[in-house]
Amino acid sequence: MSSPELLTLFRERFAPKIIDERQFRGETTFVSDAAALREIARFCRDQLSFDYLLDITSVDNFGDEPRFEIVYELFSMNATVHLRLKLRVSEDDPSVDTVSDIWPTANWHEREIWDMMGLRFKGHPDLRRILMWEGYPYFPLRKEFPLEGKPSEMPDVAFSSIAPMEGGPFVTQPSTATSKDREPRAHPAIEEEVPQLPDG
Repeated sequence: MSSPELLTLFRERFAPKIIDERQFRGETTFVSDAAALREIARFCRDQLSFDYLLDITSVDNFGDEPRFEIVYELFSMNATVHLRLKLRVSEDDPSVDTVSDIWPTANWHEREIWDMMGLRFKGHPDLRRILMWEGYPYFPLRKEFPLEGKPSEMPDVAFSSIAPMEGGPFVTQPSTATSKDREPRAHPAIEEEVPQLPDG
């Protein structure tokens, strides 16, 4: 089935639930009703052969309402067609249904969005933080979270002061060299702290 045929089937099936449709550089994005997510996901997988969930991301449109967007990047391995699906999520109820039972790759993507943005996925089998520690009170990718970070009260787990913005333990230097020659190297300050093992 060709890309136009797949998209036509999608439009015909979900016309009342499509809020917006956008075309950009040959890619199609549908903005749909969040309540229809699981119905749409099953139809995309089972009827339109979108068997690969490439990614799920989220957007914080701070100051707008609905504030959040969740973006699903779907791909059909058989038809080699890409489809982007967006849902709008209110700040008052920042949650949608999980699709981790439909596309298993959604499991960690949903956990990361919960961890970084604070959007819940109802029915997820194990919605725990994946980058920050349990009990961390903030969502670092929300727009109100300061770029310089916030102090931690848990010195055994993370920084006891605001985290430095120095590129982390690995750094690259601007140059005209090729990417092979510019691969990240350990930060000089860290190299000095690491004891060197004797040869042999």
